[in-house]
Amino acid sequence: MASDKIVNLNGSNFSEVINGDQPVLVDFWASWCGPCLMVGPILEEIVEEQGGKFLIGKVNVDENQELANRYHVQSIPTFILFQGGEVKDRMMGAMPKGVFEKFLEKHL
Repeated sequence: MASDKIVNLNGSNFSEVINGDQPVLVDFWASWCGPCLMVGPILEEIVEEQGGKFLIGKVNVDENQELANRYHVQSIPTFILFQGGEVKDRMMGAMPKGVFEKFLEKHL
């Protein structure tokens, strides 16, 4: 990943990242998921354009099934926005850039 604002999350760093000062959009994805792969470049573009207003975390559900279960991820891609460690909103499915921007604007 090109952006330093995108963090690969797992059981050992998840709590630290979502409890940080910045809002975090967590992308629950898998390497075999076509829609998940299509969204990746869109998220990178958005986080770079937003100038540090938030981070993006990526959770590979195949490697982190406990995290996916904890947050009731039953379909991928699923996106959960955390602020102060709490779930603020969520959405599922591959979306165009404008939908992600509107989703984030509601909370930032």
